[in-house]
Amino acid sequence: MNILLTGAAGFVAYKTAELLLRDGHRVTGIDNMNDYYDVRLKSYRRDLLNKKPERFSFFECDIENREALKALFEKEKFDAVINLAARAGVRYSMENPFVYMTTNALGTLNLLELMREFNVKKMVLASTSSLYAGLPMPFSEDLPVNEPISPYAASKKAAEVMAYTYHHLYDIDVTVVRYFTVYGPAGRPDMSPFRFIQWIINDTPIELFGDGSQARDFTYVDDIAEGTVQALKNVGYEIINLGGGNNPISLHTMIALMEKYLGKKARINNKPFHKADMKETWADISKAVKLLGWKPAVSFEEGIRRTVEWHLKEQKWLKDIQL
Repeated sequence: MNILLTGAAGFVAYKTAELLLRDGHRVTGIDNMNDYYDVRLKSYRRDLLNKKPERFSFFECDIENREALKALFEKEKFDAVINLAARAGVRYSMENPFVYMTTNALGTLNLLELMREFNVKKMVLASTSSLYAGLPMPFSEDLPVNEPISPYAASKKAAEVMAYTYHHLYDIDVTVVRYFTVYGPAGRPDMSPFRFIQWIINDTPIELFGDGSQARDFTYVDDIAEGTVQALKNVGYEIINLGGGNNPISLHTMIALMEKYLGKKARINNKPFHKADMKETWADISKAVKLLGWKPAVSFEEGIRRTVEWHLKEQKWLKDIQL
């Protein structure tokens, strides 16, 4: 297929692009290369993809810019859109909620409207486990996610329901994939796995919000990307969890594994728990298994080992990344 991949220099998207190219697809990747976090990480991911120019092309473009998007739709006959472009991060969404709505909601609307105009019938839309805050675990897709506790989660909910509207009105096939705490090499420096590893390496105290008992259904980036590619299947309109599917793993457990593979003890500076954070996440992935034939393959310990190994290998430039 000929696929438009948004947010292509992002953590999940660059790995998704690698798998799409592996499977023989042609990929047009776009990213606005914003400076929410250090652009060197985005450039690193983009440059890995640019080494495969025969079926991959990259354009610096913002999904908020409908005219620039339209030019791409006019030039290329896309078979599908994988929308992974998003403003991410719960805490920063409280500081700048407007950009979360314009990117995550309006940007998705721009894509859907162009899909309608150019008769593109398949969208994969990345969403978030943050929508499940306060609901009983393990989180299943039929839970009513009507009480988001951050602007980030609210903006993702807006994108989901707009995608449903376009499915209903214009028969666009939509798979919404709700990601659960993605981690791995070349991750985002605003997320705990990246920060904690670098802090331990640098002998800097870990800033730990809460007592460390809070837990996440961590999911390795390769597994998430594999599920995203599988989500290109026609499903009508479905919301599907992509998560580890195991009991939640505490931050204490994660730190202990990092210490093991770094051969170094962490220093910890405890801070108050943040009210926009969730205490635990835990995905029910039975729907992903049934509809996509997907389940995670990389164990948490193996994923942490690979992530630590990448950090140690890339220290020459990672040591200067602002956390």
